[in-house]
Amino acid sequence: MQWHQVLGFVAAVTPLTLIPGTSFTLVTQHVIVGTRSDGVRAALGSACGLLVHATFAAVGLSALVMSSAQALTVVKLLGGIYLIWLGVTTWRSTRRGAEPAVRRRWRSPWARLGGFGQGLWSNVLNPKAASVYLTLVPQFLTSSRPIAPQVASLAITHVAMILIWLLLWTYVVAGARTAIDTPRFRRGMSRLAGAVLVALGIRTATAS
Repeated sequence: MQWHQVLGFVAAVTPLTLIPGTSFTLVTQHVIVGTRSDGVRAALGSACGLLVHATFAAVGLSALVMSSAQALTVVKLLGGIYLIWLGVTTWRSTRRGAEPAVRRRWRSPWARLGGFGQGLWSNVLNPKAASVYLTLVPQFLTSSRPIAPQVASLAITHVAMILIWLLLWTYVVAGARTAIDTPRFRRGMSRLAGAVLVALGIRTATAS
């Protein structure tokens, strides 16, 4: 893969990376109610979710899902329901200052993974993340060369970009929390994060 192809991909995907979305919100929420390490784990999970989509795209599975209206609808609904569930549990965790893990009676199979699992599944179940590798990545591939290594190169670049951005944001939020770390601030930010996750979930589930 030529260097100018990688640079072109970086220029194309940078705006998508910087626009606040699910990963951005999850990292913020985990740093606010937990620690900087919790935010780092959420960022790593989000990055691994992108690797899953890159793998699917390399073997053609994502193309199959995106070409089937029924399969795409299922992915949207699952992703939307998952984000709404995260948002509701985040909002409920602010009641009487209880942590989500204490108040939650039912735990999902990946709940023990904490921020990493939430970041991972929020991206795996995000059809917009899949669309990056189905609509954007192909524009920077050379058909005369093996596809898988090229997808891998672009995926590594994408993961590096999202990690740098989310880790930088993690340190910014952690620094701000140190300066204004009060129970009222944590509750307010948790409720805001919960509301944003619910809104993102509804948008994902109803997106055309």
